[in-house]
Amino acid sequence: MDHVLRVMGEMFPDAHCELNHRNPFELTIAVLLSAQCTDETVNKVTKDLFEKYKTPADYLAVPLEELQHDIRRIGLFRNKALFIQKLCQILIDEHGGEVPEKHEQLTKLPGVGRKTANVVVSNAFGVPAIAVDTHVERVSKRLGFAKADDSVLEVEKKLMRLVPRELWTETHHRLIFFGRYHCKAQNPQCEVCPVVEFCKEGKVRMKPASNRKAK
Repeated sequence: MDHVLRVMGEMFPDAHCELNHRNPFELTIAVLLSAQCTDETVNKVTKDLFEKYKTPADYLAVPLEELQHDIRRIGLFRNKALFIQKLCQILIDEHGGEVPEKHEQLTKLPGVGRKTANVVVSNAFGVPAIAVDTHVERVSKRLGFAKADDSVLEVEKKLMRLVPRELWTETHHRLIFFGRYHCKAQNPQCEVCPVVEFCKEGKVRMKPASNRKAK
C-alpha cells in the first residue's frame, strides 16, 4: 500500500475534489447531484445553479418543478430536486441553515449517504475520511486491497485499516484520479501502469491473446 500510494502521488500530485464549490453547503449539493453522474456534468449545472441559489432558503423559495428544470441535465433530477428541498428544510429547522460537521448528522439528511458524508467532512471540514466511489472501489479490488465481492462499506473499512488516518483524504483523491484517468473501467492503461505487478486483472490483460485463448 505504501508503495502504491507513493506511485499514485507521483502520478497525480495535485489530486483533489473536482466538484466546484465555495463552501460546505455548495459541496453537499454538488456531491448529492453527482450520484450516477460525472463531475464534469455536475460542474456545468452548478455553474448557474450556485449563482441562482446561494442559501437553503433560496432552494425553498421556488416551486419544485422550477428546481427540477434547473438541474434537468443531471441523472435522476426529479428525485434529487426533492432531496435538495427536503435537505434545505432540515438545515433551516435543525441546524440554523448551516451544514452540520458531524458525520452522523450528515447521513440523516435526505439524499446524503455515507459516501457523500465522507466527502463533505473531509473536504469541507478537514476530517480525515475515505469516500468509496466507483473509481475507489474498482482500483481497490483490482490491486487486491479488497476482495472482488466486498461491499462498498467493506472496501472502506479495509482501506482505513491499511492507510494511516492522516492520509485518508489524500488517498481518497489519489485513488479517484488513478481510477478516473488511468485505471479506467474500460480500456485501463495496463501497458504503461507502474503498479501492474500487483494487479491480477492487469496481468491477464497483458498476456498475449494466444496465451489467453490457450487457457
